[in-house]
Amino acid sequence: MSTELKHLLIILGAIAVILILIILLFGGKSPIMKFLNLFLEETDAGGHGSSRTGGSRSGTAQRNSDPAQKKTAEPIVVMATLVQKCDDRLRVIESSGQVKLIDEYYELVFMTRKGQKLKIQCSRDAYETVPFNQQGSLTYKRNTLVKFKYYEDTIYNN
Repeated sequence: MSTELKHLLIILGAIAVILILIILLFGGKSPIMKFLNLFLEETDAGGHGSSRTGGSRSGTAQRNSDPAQKKTAEPIVVMATLVQKCDDRLRVIESSGQVKLIDEYYELVFMTRKGQKLKIQCSRDAYETVPFNQQGSLTYKRNTLVKFKYYEDTIYNN
């Protein structure tokens, strides 16, 4: 074998090894890609990845939720049933007797047909009007309610 052919085979072998390493290190479920996705994930203006601005609960709500909910910015539609309502409000009473609600946070917990629990943030109006144990079409985007459509009505997140 000539020296040029040996050099060509060495270069082709090196390219093949480099391509295999790139595929192994930067493949879809590799630890390196999971680490890089932390920095490449889309976030809102607040930088939390959720629609809620301010407060420390948005970070914990985001971490406790299902990872599949965080992966896409597109609206997701699933059949689900409301099983729980959670709210957190700070009520301030001033000396004049005026009552103000500050830092309101409303969350609905849905159970999908597959048994998956979804924690969805919503407005006060949606929180009050979505009925319990009513199966319907849940549309959400990044852990925020878009709409819940069931047999009698459609509720939008205002």
